Amino acid sequence: MNFTLNVLGTASALPTTERYPSAQVLDVHGRLFLIDCGEGTQMRMRKAGISFLKIEHICISHIHGDHIFGIFGLLSTMGMLGRSAGLSIYGPRAFGPVLKFFLSYFGEGIKFEIKFVPLEMKEPQLIYENKVMEVLAFPLKHRIDTFGFIFREKTPPLNVKKEAIARYGLTLGEIGALKRGEELVRPAGLDTEPSVANGFVPCSGTDEPLVIKNEEATYLPFYPRSYAYCSDTAPFPELSEWVKGVDLLYHEATFPSEMAEMAEKTFHSTTLQAAECASLAGVGRLLVGHYSSRFQDVSFYLDQIRSVFPNSDLAHDGDRIELELKR
Repeated sequence: MNFTLNVLGTASALPTTERYPSAQVLDVHGRLFLIDCGEGTQMRMRKAGISFLKIEHICISHIHGDHIFGIFGLLSTMGMLGRSAGLSIYGPRAFGPVLKFFLSYFGEGIKFEIKFVPLEMKEPQLIYENKVMEVLAFPLKHRIDTFGFIFREKTPPLNVKKEAIARYGLTLGEIGALKRGEELVRPAGLDTEPSVANGFVPCSGTDEPLVIKNEEATYLPFYPRSYAYCSDTAPFPELSEWVKGVDLLYHEATFPSEMAEMAEKTFHSTTLQAAECASLAGVGRLLVGHYSSRFQDVSFYLDQIRSVFPNSDLAHDGDRIELELKR
């Protein structure tokens, strides 16, 4: 049950010799989500060994070029490879005309269905779900309509402990009830003798009802994992609440702390502001990226970030990060 983040690009605005513009691929239980699609995304995907045809969903944060200039080439390649499976694209409403323009001029070879889902909300909203996970979008604070995304596993069904099954001689119906989180109450007067066939003791007494606490008989096989993507944005109070408690937070840190004035002017965040958001949200780990092209070496960003939120790291093009199962 993999939950793997592939970082394809970490640059902002201008690509550099070391960094491509924004793009990531998240693999949740084999479902692939492309998050933003800056110039060169195809090349980074090839280098990472990620199949173009396995991308099922594309999440576009906003329509600045460093986040979408790679999508025309990617869609064209999908068409040339004979893709037949449908593709869902989630993005600001303003992306609709961009997609329409592409299809009208270059869409002849596109034989697969493209479903565009425009995003318009003022707080987190569910945009996709399946049996094992869900995706929410939420507004960010940038110069144009911009959205972040949360990818979260659903809480798995409870497992019933084998020792509880043996101790109480649980029936299939009772096991199903426990899996649903219910508490079992057996009425007084049931037979307390062990079963000859299986050795189970169905009840511990006849004078009082037998209550089997759910927490006594069940356990959660694993705790749901979660990932939040926030790029590009200026700080705002609600953000830390919306991403509260996620296991991994990717937050832009375009500028170092000494460039706070520039960050405010361009509606971006500094290293310290990203770290403060992570701290307020109580996330498990912070990953920053979307670095200004002014700096060839951004290693000094890390000291600034960790001064506020120690469990932080810098994202690098080509990083592959596995969120391990928590049991």
